[in-house]
Amino acid sequence: MTPRALMLMGPTASGKTGLALALAEHFDIEIVSVDSALVYRDMDIGTAKPTLAERARCPHHLIDIIDPTEAYSAAQFCEAANTLVEAICRRGRLPVLVGGTMMYYKALFEGLSDLPQADPALRAQLDAEAAAEGWPALHRRLASLDPDTAVRLAPNDAQRIQRALEICLLTGQTMSALTARGKAASARFESLALALVPAERAWLHGRIAERFGQMLEAGFIDEVASLRRLYPGLTPELPSMRCVGYRQAWAFLDGEDSYDDFIDKGIAATRQLAKRQLTWTRSLPVIPLNAQAPDLADSLFGAVEGWQAGHPADPALAYTGPF
Repeated sequence: MTPRALMLMGPTASGKTGLALALAEHFDIEIVSVDSALVYRDMDIGTAKPTLAERARCPHHLIDIIDPTEAYSAAQFCEAANTLVEAICRRGRLPVLVGGTMMYYKALFEGLSDLPQADPALRAQLDAEAAAEGWPALHRRLASLDPDTAVRLAPNDAQRIQRALEICLLTGQTMSALTARGKAASARFESLALALVPAERAWLHGRIAERFGQMLEAGFIDEVASLRRLYPGLTPELPSMRCVGYRQAWAFLDGEDSYDDFIDKGIAATRQLAKRQLTWTRSLPVIPLNAQAPDLADSLFGAVEGWQAGHPADPALAYTGPF
């Protein structure tokens, strides 16, 4: 049988962790983190990482797997997520993918693109050759390099012929092969994809500010200072320190900002992150849920039970307001 998993996404501070732990009280689940910050060891407070006590309530995966000096790609995530979903399903449990790194979800839905960026100099060269020989001549050249792509293109489709040739010449591989490889990174499982969205943006902004204050009380600045001591190779340019909150804390520790400016910038950056996450959400094939609904947990439990029994999601579950 094809593996199946529940996806629970949404912007930062929308309540994903709490809802996922509530699911663990009603279903036999294992949580797979979909968060590019939770992969880092020793980055606990600023990432709002589930506590050890919370993680003890059900198995968690893809948390604390690399040092802050290392990098973790969407391709690595997709392979790990697919492998974990298959293994969790074999154990008879429900995999629940929880987090707010929307690029990871998009990769699972659509696969990854290994295609190189445009090369202006090479494009100018191809344009010059087309002006001298005509695009049909370049189409014939493409047919000798990438016949699978060429057969789909008209001989005068200048833009697509140019791009396909550019890819062949830059990578030594065909566009068709790279595209197929990217699709192979997509989800190897069926899913019920749900997204928490705020009915009122002010509600989410209030939660963001409140959580940032809680992080400060928990010792967030000390955590960043400790990271700088523990990892000599750590720099503000690394992906870990570009995480929201951490880059602002780094600047404060370097004396670039006052404490009040650090707080203002940290909260503002987190709000911008939430805005980007909501923009991503609108582009994905998900069922939006009102994160502020008082009966949210009960509605979710019913939806999961129905989905597991083979029933389609109740249309009334979906939030239809703006977000």
